[in-house]
Amino acid sequence: MSTPAMNLMTALRSGHSTSPRLTWYGPDSERVELSGRVLDNWVAKTSNFLQDELDARPGTRLRLDLPAHWKSLVWALAAWQLGMEVVLDDGDAELLVTDNPDGGSGFDAVVAVPLAALAMKWPGDLPAGVLDYAAEVRLHGDVFMAHEEPDGGLAAISGGSAPHSHSELLDSFADTLEGGVRLLVRASEGLEAALSHALGAWKEDGSVVLVHADVEVSQHLLENERVSGPAS
Repeated sequence: MSTPAMNLMTALRSGHSTSPRLTWYGPDSERVELSGRVLDNWVAKTSNFLQDELDARPGTRLRLDLPAHWKSLVWALAAWQLGMEVVLDDGDAELLVTDNPDGGSGFDAVVAVPLAALAMKWPGDLPAGVLDYAAEVRLHGDVFMAHEEPDGGLAAISGGSAPHSHSELLDSFADTLEGGVRLLVRASEGLEAALSHALGAWKEDGSVVLVHADVEVSQHLLENERVSGPAS
């Protein structure tokens, strides 16, 4: 069966595919804008990396040890396309995705994610066996085809305020928002909130402006990005 996340990615790459869907404002004047097509490309490559290199499948648990960031959203969408469970706390998981790989042990695989916008590889040496996401992901295909059909009843997210299955992601987990919203999301609210806000915007054919805690949300930013959703 197709899960809501799979259907969402189909919609993002099909309707208004060149329009902005995710804009990131980070430290050091970072601004990254992903259209629906580009976002789908990143998600597809990451799903293929998970499936083909890490042998991930429906039900595999992935601990997402990252702050609210555009790459975190990509990882969650990629995992959900596969029917995986995204773990937001220190619960049990087979795979670890982190920006702090020095402490990763007890996992089948550990993936290091550099958060700098233009990073082509991890800055420095990695512990033995840790995979470099920035270097590896570009080697994988732009189109994702699942090897197994995920079950909507499988857990999709845990470790936050409440667990949710894949069939519930766009209903009980995603925010309820107006159609076509251009939503401001503050990274300081945390990853769970960012995921809920973003899914709520995307399911209503909207887009997200995700802003790092160190970036001032000025009137100029709000006007320049045409923000129409919560700015308070």
